[in-house]
Amino acid sequence: MPLFTLGINHHTAPLSVREQVAFHSAGVPRALADLTHCKPVHEAAILSTCNRTELYFATDAPEAAAQWLAEYHHLARHELDPYLYTYPERDAVRHVFRVASGLDSMVLGEPQILGQMKEAARAADEAGTLGTTLHKLFQHSFAVAKEVRSTTAIGVNVVSMAAAAVRLAERIFGRIADQKLLFIGAGEMIDLCARHFAANRPKQVVIANRTVERGLALADRLGGTAIRLEEIGERLAQFDIVVSCTASPLPIIGLGMVERAIRLRRHRPMFMVDLAVPRDIETEIGDLDDVFLYTVDDLAQVVAAGIESRQAAVIDAEAIISDRVDGFLRWLATRGTVPVIRSLRDAAERSRRHELEHALKLLARGEDPARVLEQFSHRLTNKFLHAPTQALSQAAGDRDELPSLAARLFHLHTDSHMGE
Repeated sequence: MPLFTLGINHHTAPLSVREQVAFHSAGVPRALADLTHCKPVHEAAILSTCNRTELYFATDAPEAAAQWLAEYHHLARHELDPYLYTYPERDAVRHVFRVASGLDSMVLGEPQILGQMKEAARAADEAGTLGTTLHKLFQHSFAVAKEVRSTTAIGVNVVSMAAAAVRLAERIFGRIADQKLLFIGAGEMIDLCARHFAANRPKQVVIANRTVERGLALADRLGGTAIRLEEIGERLAQFDIVVSCTASPLPIIGLGMVERAIRLRRHRPMFMVDLAVPRDIETEIGDLDDVFLYTVDDLAQVVAAGIESRQAAVIDAEAIISDRVDGFLRWLATRGTVPVIRSLRDAAERSRRHELEHALKLLARGEDPARVLEQFSHRLTNKFLHAPTQALSQAAGDRDELPSLAARLFHLHTDSHMGE
């Protein structure tokens, strides 16, 4: 059964389209059941993230999956077709391997997609739609992703502002877990940064925001506390790491405020990140001996270096993937010969049993055992060779190909001089 990948992602469609074909995790089992029961699809798995919705499936009618996807989400095909891609076997396998390895992600080399793929495989397995082929495909995908990550630099360098801030802070303090953190603002960038820092389990997390309720909402998710912006001046000295990103037209943290904080800290270093445009932290603060201040431009340089390094690693990753695609397709090809091999063995076993029964009857009548065995071996050999001999004799258009295949099948060593 041919293997296909059908999908829509951030390369082919805007968010407004992607969100129309997204699957919530709780609804995936029902969707898989509907896909495999209502259409000629025999194996199926669904991967649905904020950046992509993809179907991995085995079928003789790939168009049915595209039609199903549109109908399931109450869309007309013409609304969806411009954004869809369908990959047949080799391209489908290569695409799945690239997705698992983070080569097709919005952030090159990001590791989260691998966990999402494992969840997609688990959901398909529990729904009973993960057949032998897809099971093997996912297992190979996970192995390829591990190899790419462990043998190339695809995940070594940071490629986001938030990750760059964490990396720079670690250079100053070594361990984020020992530090107290202050985040100023509660917007999307602060949310992302705070989550990156919080993953290192810092000693304290405080959110300062103009609207305390919004600050509390973010603090609750991070296991921290919230304060008003007006409290920053009196509490600044408590914090080792300060990250700010607000929409304020004027700086929130001035030179005098930081100088007082440094004196109270007895000149212990302070790491500060200003992600705001215009700036939240006065430029002169970066000149203080005990302050390490980084702006958006500083982080952008770190990110650019990381992206360049990861892109260089893509060449190595693609070589690994190409080799592993060939390996998987070889396995897939052997799956197609299994029914033929089984049929061949069944036919041989039937012939063996028939001739054995004939020989036993002769022995029971008192026939000479040596003569019976001789006859048994001749009759069995003739039965085994009858079909291939007849095929070779009747070969018309395959006079070169068929004899060559027969020689390979039976390990024959022909002598070109035998007829001379």
